[in-house]
Amino acid sequence: MTVIGRARARGIETLSLDSPGTRNALSAPLVAELAAALTECAKDTDVRAIVLTHTGNTFSAGADLRDPPHPDALVAVLRQIVELPKPVVARVTGHVRAGGLGLLAACDIATASTESTFAFTEVRIGVAPAVISLPVLPRTDPRALARYYLTGERFDTTEAVAVGLLTTTAEDVDAVLEPILDGLRRAAPEALAETKQLLTARVLETFDRDAADLTALSARLFASAQAHEGMTAFLERRDPVWVV
Repeated sequence: MTVIGRARARGIETLSLDSPGTRNALSAPLVAELAAALTECAKDTDVRAIVLTHTGNTFSAGADLRDPPHPDALVAVLRQIVELPKPVVARVTGHVRAGGLGLLAACDIATASTESTFAFTEVRIGVAPAVISLPVLPRTDPRALARYYLTGERFDTTEAVAVGLLTTTAEDVDAVLEPILDGLRRAAPEALAETKQLLTARVLETFDRDAADLTALSARLFASAQAHEGMTAFLERRDPVWVV
């Protein structure tokens, strides 16, 4: 069963995370299918840009705790979005949690409806936002982001724009996207690719420098006793033992 929906209109390929039953959690199959779709889009000369969106009320709830992708696979798909020679635009009309924020930050332009909410919930289940920091930290205000990394609090689209996770927000996200997609359709493909390289150079430096260490950190934390307790508590809908 496919978990990535696809559609095309005037050179814009829309890829939809389509596993609403799991709140589009980043499972091993979903990450693999997304990577394959991105590879096809990169090679297709008829694709000018990509819109990454979702079905259901959640863009992504983060890693699938029952069938998580290997950290290397998550790093690879995040880097693939950043390196893709075509702009990737996030279209969010729901909630984004944990690993889903990595996808959001990897995109070149990120838009969300005002009803959307965000949270780095990793610390609440005994892990850290390790791998997703590769695209998140270079593109956000570290002082503002520290609060949300450390507490796991939810925040709204106004705050997401302020810290640098979102480009823009509006009640009608498609109305905001219209001039953005029109601009991408009017841009020369090679010029788009070169301009994207200028914009992503520092993000890719972070991948080159930190990917191995953060992948190892993620694997170590997910195998820890605290993570086992945190994930068990989450699945059982109770507080973990450390809550005071």
